[in-house]
Amino acid sequence: MKLRFRPVVFLFIFTLLAAVAAGQFIYTTSARFSSPAAVDAALFNSQCAKCHGRDGRARTTRGRQLHTRDITNAEWQDDVTDERIFNSIKRGKGKMPAFKKFSDAQIDSLVSYVRRLRK
Repeated sequence: MKLRFRPVVFLFIFTLLAAVAAGQFIYTTSARFSSPAAVDAALFNSQCAKCHGRDGRARTTRGRQLHTRDITNAEWQDDVTDERIFNSIKRGKGKMPAFKKFSDAQIDSLVSYVRRLRK
């Protein structure tokens, strides 16, 4: 039995593979070149804003219940070191849970983001 090659099938498969490759390229390029600030904000909003609020002022229901710190406070920002913020995120402190699932790079980006919330 001899298999016959059909150009239409070849063209369809080639087009499909090219579309998948182009989609993968666009996806990885957009993720790689998205702004670091947007990535930091997304991480903060997904994990920290539940208590600290999106603006960092801790005016959420959960934040009030737990007496969460207002991390925009200039006095607090002046008194606390980056290392202390890093350790509080990594290990937890008081009622704040430890976020051990975050990489050191993610925690560093959160520290930078917290610094930018200063009022």
